[in-house]
Amino acid sequence: MTGNKAVAYKEAGKVEVIDIDYPTFELKDGPGVNPANVGRPVNHGVILKTVATNICGSDQHMVRGRTTAPPNLVLGHEITGEVVEVGRDVEFIKVGDLCSVPFNIACGRCRNCKERKTGICLNVNPDRPGSAYGYVDMGGWVGGQANYVLVPYADWNLLKFPDKDRAMEKILDLAMLSDIFPTGFHGAVSAGVGVGSTVYVAGAGPVGLAAATSAHLLGAAVVIVGDMNEGRLAQARSFGCETVDLSKGDPKDQIEQILGVPEVDCGVDAVGFEAKGHGHDAKEAPATVLNSLMELTAAGGALGIPGLYVTGDPGGIDEAAKKGALSLSLGTGWAKSLSFTTGQCPVMKYNRQLMMAILNDRVSIAKNVNAKAIPLEEAPKGYAEFDAGAATKYVLNPNGYLS
Repeated sequence: MTGNKAVAYKEAGKVEVIDIDYPTFELKDGPGVNPANVGRPVNHGVILKTVATNICGSDQHMVRGRTTAPPNLVLGHEITGEVVEVGRDVEFIKVGDLCSVPFNIACGRCRNCKERKTGICLNVNPDRPGSAYGYVDMGGWVGGQANYVLVPYADWNLLKFPDKDRAMEKILDLAMLSDIFPTGFHGAVSAGVGVGSTVYVAGAGPVGLAAATSAHLLGAAVVIVGDMNEGRLAQARSFGCETVDLSKGDPKDQIEQILGVPEVDCGVDAVGFEAKGHGHDAKEAPATVLNSLMELTAAGGALGIPGLYVTGDPGGIDEAAKKGALSLSLGTGWAKSLSFTTGQCPVMKYNRQLMMAILNDRVSIAKNVNAKAIPLEEAPKGYAEFDAGAATKYVLNPNGYLS
């Protein structure tokens, strides 16, 4: 039997590389697996040998102990891999295909999937609509920060790269198609970004940088990125963004200095529920970004909210925050007729188009997010450096595909 190593959450602040079972075409019991999913046959699935699997800010929420993730949950929802086995019901995907895996697990059969709402599939997670690999309350599908991973509904879920050799030349860029590039793009699209737009992106982590990249791709006139981390702000400036330093206070005045007016056409929240207030030594204040964006976005505008918000946060600053209840100035949003789009990005809505943009040299997403490949064994170090604020998108290389 082929061995399989994986990155697992152990306790708050700690991940380890552990030995796990090689995948089979059946969902087994394990950490975080909903009992209703145990024994579920996956003859419609494939087994991938992982080419690249990324550390995500959403993983960090779990690793910090800010969710109800159980110990030994195998992490990883950003997966690119080569097919090594196919289930008996797989018709179009073949052994040897190199594919991107949308982080959303979707059946392709339910009403929501048929309406392109693959982030809220009704059939893959008994707990709630929507599922993902290696994530708390998402049905228990094993994560992909491993040598091998099972992908269900393969004919539907997988995006096959048309030319393996050409894809490997751009593999770090293509590795961003599983999550952060479509997620950032979704944030920009749902914020209404178009030709000539002025855009404010809150957060200069990888999703924020992907949203800023997407805003440029969509034709924005000015893209402003806000953060407190100077290294990450420098990364945003490296590909043509304006920046505001939130450690200096509310972004409104700095935005006015850039644009001449204290508002933007479009706002993107790439921070989520662990947001801090503004100013030097700001403390956690989870509604800050949303309230700030409502104030900064012009009347009639829209907010794209790819930043993660949860219904269970053991580390929340108060009882309301522990349940995902925030003190929003909804009256501001109502008075300005603002639109809001939240939730998982439906990756399949965008990933093929973004793949074509990468393959045809229209965008350099890996460069913009400062992607760096590291061995699977260095995952704990990558998690620690990312958590400390490194301006880097860490890509794990479990099987030596990445130079």
